[in-house]
Amino acid sequence: MQSPWIRDAAKACCSGCCPNPFPGLPQSHSATSETPITAAEAFRYKFEVSTVATLYPNFNFTNHESLPSFEETFSYFNKVYTQYSQTDEADKIRAHEYYHLSITNHVYLDYIGHGLFSYSQLENQCPGSPVTSSSLESPFFDVSYKSVSLKSQLLYCGEESEFQSSMRKRIMAFMNISEADYNFIFTANQSAAFKLVAESYPFQYNRNLVTVYDHQSEAVEVMIERSKNRGAKAISASFSWPNLEIQTDKLRKKISKLKKKGLFVFPLQSRVTGSRYSYTWMSLARENGWHLLLDASALGAKDMDTLGLSLFSPDFLVCSFYKVFGENPSGFCCLFVKKSSTSVLKDSTTSVGIVNLVPVSWPARIPDKPAIVSSIETKKKVDEFPPIQGSFSGPFSIQHKNDEDEASHEVQKPEGKGTKTKKKTVSFSEIEEVIEASFEPGSTSNTLENKNPEFECRSLDHADSLGVVLIKSRTRNLVNWLVNALTSLQHPHSETGVPAVRIYGPQVSFDRGPAVAFNVFDWKGERIDPTMVQKLADRNNIALSIGTLHHIWFSDKHEEEKEKKALETVLSSNRRDNLGCGITVVTAALGFFTNFEDVYRVWAFVSRFLDADFLEKERWRYKAINQKTVEII
Repeated sequence: MQSPWIRDAAKACCSGCCPNPFPGLPQSHSATSETPITAAEAFRYKFEVSTVATLYPNFNFTNHESLPSFEETFSYFNKVYTQYSQTDEADKIRAHEYYHLSITNHVYLDYIGHGLFSYSQLENQCPGSPVTSSSLESPFFDVSYKSVSLKSQLLYCGEESEFQSSMRKRIMAFMNISEADYNFIFTANQSAAFKLVAESYPFQYNRNLVTVYDHQSEAVEVMIERSKNRGAKAISASFSWPNLEIQTDKLRKKISKLKKKGLFVFPLQSRVTGSRYSYTWMSLARENGWHLLLDASALGAKDMDTLGLSLFSPDFLVCSFYKVFGENPSGFCCLFVKKSSTSVLKDSTTSVGIVNLVPVSWPARIPDKPAIVSSIETKKKVDEFPPIQGSFSGPFSIQHKNDEDEASHEVQKPEGKGTKTKKKTVSFSEIEEVIEASFEPGSTSNTLENKNPEFECRSLDHADSLGVVLIKSRTRNLVNWLVNALTSLQHPHSETGVPAVRIYGPQVSFDRGPAVAFNVFDWKGERIDPTMVQKLADRNNIALSIGTLHHIWFSDKHEEEKEKKALETVLSSNRRDNLGCGITVVTAALGFFTNFEDVYRVWAFVSRFLDADFLEKERWRYKAINQKTVEII
């Protein structure tokens, strides 16, 4: 079956970028159209309509105590989303490899990226060793900064350690990117990757930088600042309120009408709102002579398998990888550069951001694996909001390679024919020898035979085993249920039905991304401080993040003033295009290990704000904790 993304790209136009004027109908079928809808459009329409039935028999809730039980809600959920039960393989992997999510009773929805390792790798790494606070914070691999420009690194990368070479090949295979077409380097983070491109791109000739982000991004801000310092003109796409769809006419004009082209920075979807953008924007930019940077940082696992990268051929591609889902989201970023585009780059004056990956000594093991807490047992604790029970960092699985035998976590070295095998572990000194050898002039990855540490990226392996179809089906069902559940909360004793939650970006939609941006409002219609919501969620073992929506375009002055009051946003009274405004929101990001219990707990937590007494008490406590002490002399 041909990917819809590839079909989208083959059209090479922006017809799919226009917003749907009739949200209740598929985009190609308006209220007056006589053209019959296709089977795919009918399926999407049925999906969106049936989502409402997941909360049957109630559609609106005015009291957190009136929420149906976890078991009842999950039963309705499975009846509507029949495909969800077919994703139970992800639940099995979560229970076996990420059991810390159950024993800590914690929900992690606060970051997006690709995990490298599983939590069980840490337990199996060093059995029998005591646990210390320092060992729990060990990074498992280290980074060393290189003093070299981006272009020099791409042209004269030199020898690399076997560890880094293996990591590079594993990531390129996971991202479905050909080594024949692209080189890539490791950077400290996404900001470093964007900065390196901004400082190496020839803005003195191609002066324009166009970015397409509906939210504030530190990495994008760094790129804009650096490019402006080199003479570039930075231009941002604008987004319509409140669904945050791209202003297509404006962006199309910027891409096609500007005489001097430049760099077009395009994310596949918003990591804050879950808005997905048509991939034909990349074709349009390419046809008009722009260089293309594709930001794949907000992509779901295995989404690159259906992208059809060769049809777009971006000059640069950026993607982030973290260590362990739920415990150690730190990691690194990868900057892919098309080999034919390397000649475009210029030598930069600075060289901060490029790193090498080197293995380090692993930490002591974590406590023995406890019994897995069942979903029903965890559900019973939802209303109690218990404190976090513990936190551990994530693993890097090191093996000792042997020509005779190789095991997953240990190596069994034959002592002789017919004799029992003897386990051999890798000593810290052997690892240190490998690291030292990798930095010796003229050394190669084979300097120390049989002492090269290897690894398995088990989280990437899990994504590969599940596949893109299962992962997308799972996250699609969960995120749409969460959107529907949050919008079902309304404050009591309100004639107009004051909603407790407002969603920014796409509502229930078959094609939305697995991220939700929202704010919580009190019974007066006043927004509750998103930072307060985040801190209260964290206290209840739910990790959410904060984002700022930017580049919003209000089409109606009256609506603009209403949002100004409700959201306490600073808007210009003389301009219709308020690209400088910012709206702080709470955001939840779902991954393929997120389960129904996670999203149910988020719903149960937010429903507590329907209780006026609870809200007033927490507001008082929040102000008391965050008040400043003034010393009078």
